[in-house]
Amino acid sequence: MTERERMALHRGLATWGERLVPLADFRRAAAAAGRDLSPEERAAALRAATAVLPDTTPVEGPWSRIAVCGGIYNNHLGLAALLDDAARRGAEAVYCLGDLGGFGPSPEKVWPLLLQGDVRTIQGNYEESLASGREDCNCGYTDPRDNHFAAVSYGYTARHASADFKAWMGRLPMRRRVRVGERELLLVHGSPRRINEFLFASTAPVPFLETLLDRNACDALLCTHTGLHWHRRLPSGRDVVNVGVIGRPANDGTTAVWYALLDARPGGGLAVELVPLAYDHPALAAEMRREGLPEEFVETILTGWWTTCLEILPARERALSRY
Repeated sequence: MTERERMALHRGLATWGERLVPLADFRRAAAAAGRDLSPEERAAALRAATAVLPDTTPVEGPWSRIAVCGGIYNNHLGLAALLDDAARRGAEAVYCLGDLGGFGPSPEKVWPLLLQGDVRTIQGNYEESLASGREDCNCGYTDPRDNHFAAVSYGYTARHASADFKAWMGRLPMRRRVRVGERELLLVHGSPRRINEFLFASTAPVPFLETLLDRNACDALLCTHTGLHWHRRLPSGRDVVNVGVIGRPANDGTTAVWYALLDARPGGGLAVELVPLAYDHPALAAEMRREGLPEEFVETILTGWWTTCLEILPARERALSRY
């Protein structure tokens, strides 16, 4: 038997939650849990599953050029560099897709920069959790090691963010709609479906993305949460952009962080540029050490390789990692 044949050989087991069970047992349970629909019921269910969802979010703009970032993660030095770079590139407005707190130091240094820069911010899972007094970040991790380091970073942010800052976070909107030229963009944290949904490039198929845009009646969807930037132009001509994060590098061995620049194109299109951003990362690492944050977090800032929160990565993204 060849290696390919061995890998393709079915072992008679199925994944059921965290367990492997005999395939026959899984099939019996699935059949018992299902229900038969008449053709009319099936058609009605399909209409409900694909209908445009109501959304009263006001549309901002129109703008000709905007800068959009995600995941500041307490990196006030990265945020200051972003504001300077966006202004230099002629951005008319700056948007942030949430997760102000996280791996970095000194949460309170982020807030005045957001206010002074008139950064139009939405809630991420961090803001939702901090404002409501939750004990965890609701990051969506499932691995114990990932959750350990998530608890460390969330606990530090919760202890060092003022009550006023947390209350301000709770007043932020959960989504924004923005017009750039003739295109209407929907800005969310994780996805339109869930604040902590991970939209990775390798696990977000085109039909799924087209349906997301159809149901949310937008010409482009902008998100973050994964920490990894990517852009896909769909067959419909619409765009999905994970704008990345400015709080830590993109697990690529470089110390730059990333944000997105979006321009109105003549004729109604949308130009998308994913922008690498240099900042004073040695100064951030030194401040993290002074604050007693884990050396694993510092190593990521200095090397560009993630050392924590890796287990959530799909196989293709994990294969590009150092660890």
